[in-house]
Amino acid sequence: MTPADGDGGRIKALAVDKALALGAAAVRVTDAFADRASQDRMREAFTRGDFATWGYDDAYAQRAADPAELLDGAKSVVCIAFSYATPPRAERPLRGRVSNYAWSADYHRRVRAVLDDVARAIDAAAGSCVTAIACDTRPIAERAFAARAGLGWIGKHTNLIAPGSGSFVFLGEIVTTLALPADEPLRKTCGSCTRCVDACPTRALRGDYTIDATRCISDLTQRTDGIPRELRALVGTWVWGCDLCQTVCPPTRIAGMSHGGDNLPLDDECAAPPLLELLRLRSGTFKRRYGKTAMGWRGAAVLRRNAAVALGNARDRSAVAALSEALERDPHPMVRGHAAWALGRIASPSAISALQRCDGAEQDESVRGEIRAALREGR
Repeated sequence: MTPADGDGGRIKALAVDKALALGAAAVRVTDAFADRASQDRMREAFTRGDFATWGYDDAYAQRAADPAELLDGAKSVVCIAFSYATPPRAERPLRGRVSNYAWSADYHRRVRAVLDDVARAIDAAAGSCVTAIACDTRPIAERAFAARAGLGWIGKHTNLIAPGSGSFVFLGEIVTTLALPADEPLRKTCGSCTRCVDACPTRALRGDYTIDATRCISDLTQRTDGIPRELRALVGTWVWGCDLCQTVCPPTRIAGMSHGGDNLPLDDECAAPPLLELLRLRSGTFKRRYGKTAMGWRGAAVLRRNAAVALGNARDRSAVAALSEALERDPHPMVRGHAAWALGRIASPSAISALQRCDGAEQDESVRGEIRAALREGR
C-alpha cells in the first residue's frame, strides 16, 4: 500500500471539493469491484433485443460492469453528477422538439473537462497517474455505479434520479487505483408511481425498470436507418431525443427546471428547429449549426429524416411543397422514403399528386415501397 492509498479520505475530500467548485451537483464514491448484477441485467436486455440497434453484446456487458477493464488495478470509482434541467419550451407550429440535453454545447466536452481537472488533482495528490475517466464514450455501467455510490436511484424510466436534481443529470466517472472511502447507496425506489410509463407514447417503458430502447423516441430519432412505420406517428414532432418520461417524474418536477446558464440553448433554432429548414439541411450548414451540440454526431440526413416525420405528424398542408421537393431531390433514400410517408399522412390532393408523380420516377426499391404504402394509406 502506498502512502496515497492510506490517505484516501483526504484525496476523496479534495476530489469532491474540486468537482463541486467546477459545477458538479453531487459527488459520491463506490468500490470498483465488478458489478455482476448489472452485467446479468445487461445480458438479459441484450438477449431480449432491447438495444438491438446499438449492437451491444455480452462482451460489452462484461467490460461495462468491471472498472478494471477501464483501468488495471481499479479500486474506486468517483461518480459525479451534473444537473442540466432547463425549462421546457412550448410546442410551436412547424417547429421541431429537441431534448433539453442537446440544446447547448455538447455535454460530453463540458463534463470531460471537469473530469480531466478532477483526475489531475487526484493524480497530483497521489504523486503519479492513478486515474482514468469515462463520460458516456467508454464502456461503463455509469447509472449502476452511480446508484451504488448513492448519487441516486434508478427510476422506472431507467434514468438515475438524483435528490435535488431529479433525472436531468449528466454522469461522469473517474476510476482510480486508490482505495477511497465508499459511500452508501440510497434505499429508495419509485414505489407505485408509473407516471413515466404512462407518459411514453411508444410504450417503450415496461414499468419494471426496463426499457425496450428500440421503441424509445430518443433512440428512434438517433438511429441511422429508417424509423419503423408503426412507430412514426407516435414520435410526434420530436426531431432529437425525448423528455416526456422525465418531465412527468415527480422528483424531477420537485427539483425544478433551472440549473445554470451552461445548459440554456445556444440559440432558438437549437431548441426548436424550423422543420422546413431542417428538411433542407445539408452537411455544411449542419456542421455550423449543430456540430457543437450533442446532435452533431449522426449527420444531416438523420435530422432531415426526423424533420420529415415531424412534418407528417404536424399534418400542416403548407409543408407539402417542401416534402415533395425532398421526395424528388433529396440524395438520401431514407429521407425520400420518410418524406413519402409524411405526404401520405397529410394526404391532401397536392400531397397525393406528388406521390403519384414520383411513383414511376423513383429508382430506389425501398423508396418506391414507401411511396406505394403512402398512396394506399392516403386514400
